[in-house]
Amino acid sequence: MPISPSTLLYVLSLAAVSLAPTPAQAQLANTFKYVGLSGVSAQQLFLGTLNKVYIVDKTENNNATVNGHPAWATEYDLTTNTFRTMDVLSNSFCAGGTVLGNGTWLNVGGNQAITYGGVSMDTNLQSGQSPYKDWDGGKAIRLLDPCDDEGCEWVDNTAMYMTSRRWYPTLETLEDGTAMIMGGCEWGGYVNYADNQNNPTVEYFPSKGQPFTLNFLLKTMPVNLFPLIWLLPSGNMFVQAEFQAEIFDYKNNIEYPINDIPDCVRVYPASAGTAVFPMTPENNWTATIIFCGGTFLEADQWTTTWPINTYPANQSCVKISPDVDLTWYHEDPLDTGRSMGNFINLPDGRLFYVNGAHLGTAGYGPEDWTIGQSYADQPLYQSWYFDPKAAAGSKWSKAGVSSIPRMYHSVASLLPDGSVIVSGSNPNADYVSKEQNTTYTYFTQYQVEIFYPDYWDKPKPNPTGMPTQITYGGDPFDIHLTLSDLANSTININSTRAVIIRTGFSTHTMNMGQRHVELETSFTTQEDGGAVLHVAQMEPNPAILVPGPALFFIVVNGVPSNAAWVTIGDGKIGQQTIKPRSVLPRSQISAQLMAQYGGYTGRSSYAVGIQSDASRRMSRGMNMGALGVGAVVVGLMGLL
Repeated sequence: MPISPSTLLYVLSLAAVSLAPTPAQAQLANTFKYVGLSGVSAQQLFLGTLNKVYIVDKTENNNATVNGHPAWATEYDLTTNTFRTMDVLSNSFCAGGTVLGNGTWLNVGGNQAITYGGVSMDTNLQSGQSPYKDWDGGKAIRLLDPCDDEGCEWVDNTAMYMTSRRWYPTLETLEDGTAMIMGGCEWGGYVNYADNQNNPTVEYFPSKGQPFTLNFLLKTMPVNLFPLIWLLPSGNMFVQAEFQAEIFDYKNNIEYPINDIPDCVRVYPASAGTAVFPMTPENNWTATIIFCGGTFLEADQWTTTWPINTYPANQSCVKISPDVDLTWYHEDPLDTGRSMGNFINLPDGRLFYVNGAHLGTAGYGPEDWTIGQSYADQPLYQSWYFDPKAAAGSKWSKAGVSSIPRMYHSVASLLPDGSVIVSGSNPNADYVSKEQNTTYTYFTQYQVEIFYPDYWDKPKPNPTGMPTQITYGGDPFDIHLTLSDLANSTININSTRAVIIRTGFSTHTMNMGQRHVELETSFTTQEDGGAVLHVAQMEPNPAILVPGPALFFIVVNGVPSNAAWVTIGDGKIGQQTIKPRSVLPRSQISAQLMAQYGGYTGRSSYAVGIQSDASRRMSRGMNMGALGVGAVVVGLMGLL
């Protein structure tokens, strides 16, 4: 009588214990390593190719120069850990960014041209007359097509500029590969102000017409700079600032307010860490958003007339799944209050939490109570893992400890090898060195660190057949793994995942556009102990993961491969090609493996539905991407 699938899996799991290799002695796992200098302070950072990271700073007196003036942008080579300076015309101070569907990176907004000490130039001296030769960046649109041959440069052309000024705008790429540009202010400051300051509008790049007012940005003063926004699988936008939140049906320009976020302010300058949990077949690609840390202050307390840097940050964490449930739920709290903590999606499904401070908020200024110029104090060097699947009360575990204070204007991003690049920190108006400013505590940081997660020293899988393009629906593809790739245990194919990560544009505690999406899979084991992983294309819904470049990992038993660079969608801006959703073959275990562990001697193969189609796919009728926006809104309204 054939052995049952459940019994077989149990037996194989026991066998896997004895087959598992002895872990390599830890060398780098769970540690930070200094690897190089960024050239300019990393206020903004993104991964542009498998080997190149791009860094953008505000205009300041950096040591590196380009074309006769201080540089405020570099290209960082991950192989040599060296930088190349890049020229940017305008002041990119607190700009927002994202990548478009064709792979072009967009950097938007900024502030006036400045001189020494970050002092603004006169209004008639805004086109290169300062010692730094910078132009006014308030309306700037800067474009970059990343390269590996050092031949690419930023395009900063005033003919492409916006019609209104934006300092601290947020960007989110949309289903057609265009970008939404939301909010910001005109002239800067600690928080936003109504008079000649607030820019409560939304526009698009490429332009879809004149900017239009979002009422949410009128109601959330004064803390709505860098509003927190995410495109949801339903095709709606989730927006959060101050204590308020809403669902924004941007296609029909309708706003649906929901309940306030609990406990504290999360948006800049409170600067909570935020991220979307992995969207997987098991959760039907639902977007669940987490917020950790921040600052509890009422609207009239966001002033610089009192010592903000003595006020503890909040330690609460909350989450919401706006497409399916408009209730806020508490998650395990932080170990201590933290502002400016940064969440990074790891390929294994956990979140990495790094950077920030215990006291105060983001920002700097000239007040007599500042630490040098910093509005924050007591940097937090301990980083953490957060596991969304762990039991309540045990979701946080300690990661590595850095030796560098990463305060205001720090960044982090996942890299193709599964490590995390960390850099930046400059809570000052201009470049500040320890040698020149002996009374200061927090200086301009150029050091680049790499954090190696705890899976680093385990043998990496080296699969073949890695894709270069992922389509919306269409025929599945095969990834081939040897027995060695499966850590010498074929049963590990059952815990092998195909993961896409969009690393995002990192600035001010956010990684704009960051997502972790798992593709549906099945498998066929082979007589030699290896296996073929059958991988579905993306769900035929670009709102789950928008078009553009991303990293594709194969993760075996929690250990990621090196990533392949993939294009999601058509590689262009515009309506994407949508194909029927992929149909996978059922999982099969070879007769040899059946016989080895179960004594089965029957057919040549035995079809076993590992995590059956019903459980892996959940209820397709509930896929929010398959529902019209109107249906989603009706459902949301019923929950209000």
